[in-house]
Amino acid sequence: MAASQSRPRTALLAGATGLIGAALLALLRHSADYGHTHLLLRRALPGPATDAADARVTPHVVDFAQLSNPRAAPLPAVDDVFIALGTTIKVAGSQAAFRRVDFDHVVATARAARAAGARRLAVVSALGADPNSSVFYNRVKGEMQAAIAELGYESVVIAQPSLLIGDRSALGQPTRAGEVWINRVLKPWRGLVPRGVRPIKASAVAAALLAATLAAQPGVRILGSGDMQQ
Repeated sequence: MAASQSRPRTALLAGATGLIGAALLALLRHSADYGHTHLLLRRALPGPATDAADARVTPHVVDFAQLSNPRAAPLPAVDDVFIALGTTIKVAGSQAAFRRVDFDHVVATARAARAAGARRLAVVSALGADPNSSVFYNRVKGEMQAAIAELGYESVVIAQPSLLIGDRSALGQPTRAGEVWINRVLKPWRGLVPRGVRPIKASAVAAALLAATLAAQPGVRILGSGDMQQ
């Protein structure tokens, strides 16, 4: 991990209630490289993500659909932006609703943060993201990646994890049957599955994303799932 700057960085995190977002928040809270983290939330929530006693974290309840509105209040000025927003078509209810979260809200957050002065961006995407894919989920993720790469950030890091390992129920999220089933089936054979496609811990993704953001490599950097395995 890179050495601390002369002043601690400030961060903005969207998606702190998800598996990777929660792991990122824990790392940011205890990082010597970051002095303060601003959280973007759809609604105020009890628990670690909105602990009012933590002076290093400030929650902001926002309407993600309005972030692209020119009359919307600007986001706080920060150095680095972490976006871990995401859903599934099943949870969202339709392809259109899925796209609103995984494309519209992600891009709107990145654009609004850049307008407020942020210089480095880290985003969670998915294994198989491809704007030309015939698979809707992968195509939306690929289109999102292409859009954020054009926003003028000095450094962009995109994580493309495979199926995630983590306790969604502990975060108050519904479990994802596909994740549970595949993780259970592959657990005895995980060491034999190629690193690039085997299930990965959400905490490993968060750690890799943070380290790459601190390194601040110019341009766009893709972190494949195999690159992030611990």
